[in-house]
Amino acid sequence: MSAPYPTGVAAKYAAPSAPPTSAPYPVGGGYASAGAASGGSAPPSNSEYHTPVQLFISCTGLQDKDVLSKSDPICVVDMLQGSIDHQRGQFREVGRTEWIKDTLNPQFARSIAVSYYFEEVQHLKFTLYDIDDEKVDVRRGGGELLGEALTQLSQVVTKSPFEMNLTYRGRTSGVGKIKIVAEQVSSKCETISMTWSASKVDKMDFFGKSDPFLEFARENTDGSFAVAHRTEVIKNTLDPSWKTFQVESTQLCNSDDQRKIRIQCQDWNKNGSSDFIGAVDVSLGELRRLRLPHNLDLINPAKKAKKKSYRNSGTLCLRSLEITQNFNFLDYLRNGLEINFVVGVDFTGSNGNPRQSNSLHYISPDGRMNEYQRALWAVGSVCEQYDTDKMFPAYGFGAKTPPNYEFSSIFNLGVGSGQPECHGVSGILAAYQQAITQVQLWGPTNAAPIINTVASIAEEEHMQIQREKRPCRIYQILLLLTDGILTDMDQTKLAVIRASRLPMSIIIVGVGHADFSDMDTLDADDALLRHGSHVALRDIVQFVPFSKFANKPPEHLAKEVLEEVPGQVVDYMRAFKVPIGSG
Repeated sequence: MSAPYPTGVAAKYAAPSAPPTSAPYPVGGGYASAGAASGGSAPPSNSEYHTPVQLFISCTGLQDKDVLSKSDPICVVDMLQGSIDHQRGQFREVGRTEWIKDTLNPQFARSIAVSYYFEEVQHLKFTLYDIDDEKVDVRRGGGELLGEALTQLSQVVTKSPFEMNLTYRGRTSGVGKIKIVAEQVSSKCETISMTWSASKVDKMDFFGKSDPFLEFARENTDGSFAVAHRTEVIKNTLDPSWKTFQVESTQLCNSDDQRKIRIQCQDWNKNGSSDFIGAVDVSLGELRRLRLPHNLDLINPAKKAKKKSYRNSGTLCLRSLEITQNFNFLDYLRNGLEINFVVGVDFTGSNGNPRQSNSLHYISPDGRMNEYQRALWAVGSVCEQYDTDKMFPAYGFGAKTPPNYEFSSIFNLGVGSGQPECHGVSGILAAYQQAITQVQLWGPTNAAPIINTVASIAEEEHMQIQREKRPCRIYQILLLLTDGILTDMDQTKLAVIRASRLPMSIIIVGVGHADFSDMDTLDADDALLRHGSHVALRDIVQFVPFSKFANKPPEHLAKEVLEEVPGQVVDYMRAFKVPIGSG
């Protein structure tokens, strides 16, 4: 059996030979893909051939768990990992829908993205919870179970729309049903930005006017409709103006210009229900051809059938429409983007005396790597494939350094070299091993200085992109290796929030067995990181404890910490409308 990491003097620094392959109604829609909500990911597959599929979920007749109102459901989707037997394998989250208040018949707008492999048995579990706060951790008993359904992705794909009864503690009576619409995702994708308003919509409330919102539903292959996006509610008005929103063309109509899109204007009620005001059917192709602003009649078929003089139930106005082509991570790489890998290593005293075998920095004479070395090897071996000169800045922090042995919050890993760059992963590992013999481990564990150092480099690139309107050439990935809880959490939050507006991502690997629970605050999968009035633009941090992968091959750690990076790169490009290069 081969060793999961290289061992011995010659192998230790060998480079790899080839690259490893809360509103009354929730606002928006979009995808919930692997890791979007909980840091989870779909189980790896050996197959190179897969079909990207999006799942649209709705339910009817859910249990009512609330005393004075109705249930507030959310659906969590898990896929079986590591076994074809659902009773033996481990389920892992691949996505979750939005949370909808006060309804027993939710139509979730956020779809779930999964990969379908023809040759594999892929078990899916759909679990409905009643929660009172979107930040509740349902994995730790924070929500009340409403029901669940266990099936196979092949069944969902081949029998779409797929319906089945939900079960609750062994029974199906009175639990409700779930409906799943599956469709292959188009390879073409555009971002559609729209602004809508309406005028003179029907008055629906006895003591007021109406509380209108819009639902955009895509037509399914069987003629039914699935909600793909939902706007915010505008209360007590007959002339609402909704905020500009963005939606992917794959979400709205699977990038089919001819597919019918039903825009429904609804009146929101406090009990969670809604009253139909009127609707209009359009297609994306028709919207492209409109001269703006453009008015569309909202029609209520029931009212139209009863009244000969009926004209409409209000007028819907498309005020602005902007459609931009989306590029994926590979598009940017193929057109000149390079990944600059930066390393920060924790040299604080809590790691233990490097000369003793129980130290996290202990260098074994037999060539076996410690956890710091293994994490550097696993992540760096992937990242160095995307940089042409393979010169990577590497820093240490939290130690006293020669010649005067004064405390350094950040120092070059190549102590005394005068420059932070190391050549390749092997160079970083060599500099690390030399630094262990030169510095005095100290403290405290402050991460903000190194994050700000890398952010300053990324800021130079960002300012040139904005000033010259040019493509992004270098995207920074900071790998931060630390053994304990950060002592400058407030400053680190502010540093991450600053970096969220720059071409930069941060990977934090927790070494050892300390309590890393505070790191989940930085790895803001459920909500954007905030500190006081400061809010991050996007989620750029991924944290994992190394102990989770201590007995696994290095590619497992690399996959876990790097799988969100492509999406983070694309998010930055789209947020600042960065043009793509020309190769």
